[in-house]
Amino acid sequence: MDHFQLQNGVLHAENVALPDIAEAVGTPVYIYSRATLQRHARVFRDALSACSDAHLAFAVKANPNLAVLKVLASEGYGADVVSGGEMVRALKAGMRAEDIVFSGVGKTGDEMARALDAKIGQFNIESEEEGAELAAIAAAKGCIAQAALRVNPDVDAGTHGKISTGKAENKFGVPIREAAAIYARLATMEGLNMRGVAMHIGSQLGSLDPLEAAFVRLGALIADIRGNGQSVTHADLGGGLGVPYRPGESPPSPADYGGMVGRITKDWDVRLMFEPGRVIAGNAGVLLTKVIRVKPGAVNPFIIVDAAMNDLARPALYEAYHDFAAVQPDGARFTANIVGPVCETGDTFAMGRETDVMQAGDLAIFRTAGAYGATMASTYNSRDLVPEVLVDGDRYAVVADRIMAGTVMDAERVPEWLLDKDMDGGDA
Repeated sequence: MDHFQLQNGVLHAENVALPDIAEAVGTPVYIYSRATLQRHARVFRDALSACSDAHLAFAVKANPNLAVLKVLASEGYGADVVSGGEMVRALKAGMRAEDIVFSGVGKTGDEMARALDAKIGQFNIESEEEGAELAAIAAAKGCIAQAALRVNPDVDAGTHGKISTGKAENKFGVPIREAAAIYARLATMEGLNMRGVAMHIGSQLGSLDPLEAAFVRLGALIADIRGNGQSVTHADLGGGLGVPYRPGESPPSPADYGGMVGRITKDWDVRLMFEPGRVIAGNAGVLLTKVIRVKPGAVNPFIIVDAAMNDLARPALYEAYHDFAAVQPDGARFTANIVGPVCETGDTFAMGRETDVMQAGDLAIFRTAGAYGATMASTYNSRDLVPEVLVDGDRYAVVADRIMAGTVMDAERVPEWLLDKDMDGGDA
């Protein structure tokens, strides 16, 4: 469920008409619903109510906007971060340091040192080499890093190859067959408290079967580690639960997921940790755009909108589907290609899509854009960075300004030797 619905023939975010935002802020613009964020956060938490003392850490990479993080912090969520920058964002948004989990395969020494100084709750170690480096940094600081070992269970998540993270050929975690021995060696290192294991097999999962298979393997690993004499008190089960992008899609519900988790982990005797991202934020946001013109095509007309692949990269990266709809539909439908203005054929949102009839100047939205939307935006083609708006009932606020291409250019410098009249090598 989301809070982007028609009221008197006009699409609203909660109780704010989208044309009002377009007039005040311009397009394209991301719009988030606070009510939807809160509802999804609570539904996910309630689905895990049978899991004693579950730790919920929002995957900041899904949507790092400070206002979004602030809403989730108020719902008791911590943060799953994969960079020093995301850690700073989580702390600034009011998430407690002890509720931050630092994941990611490429943590630098500087990032680990800063995270130790911030006293974050846990590091998810991705390799034995990383664990040794973290141990040395912590020991030099005279502190202890709370750590879990991320394992790769070699389970195919059945999702897009570019967002699959749990197969043997993926870069994440250590092979599960080697994990118990690696855990034992890391547990002897000064500066580390090896307290748990972690796993994440992919994003946008449409079935619970791969997750269940991976969790069964993780449970066996926990038993092996304990059998070797080491302690396991925490198990991070990651995230990845899918959301409906296409009309009629019905991925597993948080309630179904919670039931499966409870059944598989009932005898683990650990604190369970979760890293939901898309399932919280995905349907809590839309990308509002304006039609520049409708251009005849060889088969179907092209709806050219002012949003582009630099604003919403998922279709170009993953052939991802986003539902496209008019803000003020009149009931007429046609088949069209939906494209942006960037000078790439890949700047295509849909081909041969049945959609609302539109013309130049009409407003439209791409739905389910609250996760992996603005966070992946760029300034390609020297375009502005898209702004973001948060709606709360009948009020709204700009929570990220449009960053103009000229502002980006102001950070660039032309070296003095290129300012000379002689461009052939100067005095040389």
